Amino acid sequence: MKKVLIVFIAVLIVVLSFSIFQGAKSSKKITILFVPGVDDPFYRVMEKGVQAQAKKLGVNLIVSEYPKSWGPEAQVPILEAAAAKGGIDLIITAPTATDALVAPLKKFYDKGIEIITVDTFLGDGDYSKKSEYSFPLSYIGSDNEMGGEKMADEIAKMVGKKGKVYCASTNPDASSVVGRVKGFTRGVAKYPNMTLVGVDYCLDIQQKAQELTLAALQKDKDIVGIFGVNVFSAQGSYQAVKNSGLTGAIKIASWDATLTLIEALKKGEVDLVLAQKPAEMGTLAVDWGYKFLTKKTKVPKKIPTGFEFFTKQNVDDPKMQQFIYK
Repeated sequence: MKKVLIVFIAVLIVVLSFSIFQGAKSSKKITILFVPGVDDPFYRVMEKGVQAQAKKLGVNLIVSEYPKSWGPEAQVPILEAAAAKGGIDLIITAPTATDALVAPLKKFYDKGIEIITVDTFLGDGDYSKKSEYSFPLSYIGSDNEMGGEKMADEIAKMVGKKGKVYCASTNPDASSVVGRVKGFTRGVAKYPNMTLVGVDYCLDIQQKAQELTLAALQKDKDIVGIFGVNVFSAQGSYQAVKNSGLTGAIKIASWDATLTLIEALKKGEVDLVLAQKPAEMGTLAVDWGYKFLTKKTKVPKKIPTGFEFFTKQNVDDPKMQQFIYK
């Protein structure tokens, strides 16, 4: 009887110890590191979405320093310094190059840290197939090719489906930009009487975008439409048109709903502004990451977030104000 009691107590201690261990393990606070692509209004709004969802779920959030310029040389040191502090369960980041960020992020993944990419992706973005870059849980962001094609369609409507158009782009190795330019090029090609006369890259420098656009306008004086593919290229290109006294004569479709571009739309200096949903990207990244880490929920490999289009007709609509990058 005494032996039976001793065995029972021993088993009880083991069971209780295991339960306590499992309870401690399950109650461990999740730590997420957010590493943005560059310091601009888009990523600042994305951070708001990340912050809000992390607070709602009780997640420990670390926001890294914001890179001052776009590219691996600026982002990777910040990523490595922030992650080196340890205790990270998930990294949410916008890779600033499709190839150059594979190795740095894979290094953390191999240490047991999950990865979600937002706004931009690694490789071709298809994480469902086995490849050297398919390790992230998901890509959450815009369908940039579709958006670029839609911008071509909108410009076509504004210019009567004829004439020369120009694309003010930013970084040739960013997946988002590659997609927008590809979609825009395909979109313009649908119209026999429209010609894409050039694509220039400002490398996220607004002044350079202004200078490149001015040069394009001087080279092709009959340009009738311009597509600015992100915050810096859009703001620089519309300023070039404005400074040239061509406002209204050249139709401008801009990507990213910054306060500057929305004000320009209200003044008639810009004709269309596409708004992405950066806050939603941030919210979804935290939410899906949390579900995976706590419940092993299967995460979709690609989660699109959609667009909204600002025009002169709806720019003051109360329902649209939530999509401005404030």
